Amino acid sequence: MQRTYKTRSYGGRQSRGMSEQSYRFDTKIAVILREDLEPWQRLNVTAFLVSGLGTEVAEVIGEPYEDADGVAYLPMFRQPVLVFEGTKETLTAAHARVLSRALPRAVFTSDLFSTGNDRDNRAAVRAVPTRELDLVGLAVYGPRNAVDKVVKGARMHP
Repeated sequence: MQRTYKTRSYGGRQSRGMSEQSYRFDTKIAVILREDLEPWQRLNVTAFLVSGLGTEVAEVIGEPYEDADGVAYLPMFRQPVLVFEGTKETLTAAHARVLSRALPRAVFTSDLFSTGNDRDNRAAVRAVPTRELDLVGLAVYGPRNAVDKVVKGARMHP
């Protein structure tokens, strides 16, 4: 991956405490989606995948939000989520790399499109050996260089 991803402030709209300079994160959150998914599936899979990261990796979550009237909002990720796409083979290779690096990860398999609840989702993944998972999505968090190696071969989602 050749690009560096940064966030920047946007004048008065930026939250207090953020300087005018860009901030470069030492870590990266990435999602890889299989390129043959329907648009609604891409959104659904991405939402499910990233929800898992915040539950296990507390440092990815920022502080709660509050508007000018004092209305509180839930905290969100403290850094951008980069979304990539690739072939089934690209996802399989990325899965092998994420496992070999023991990085925090979440998976979404094609079987989960036919289940309707969390218990059945877990059972569907549990029923398939690791090498036979029909992956349609993978989320990963970790040091920037390690995540770059995991997503190698995938391209930024259009």
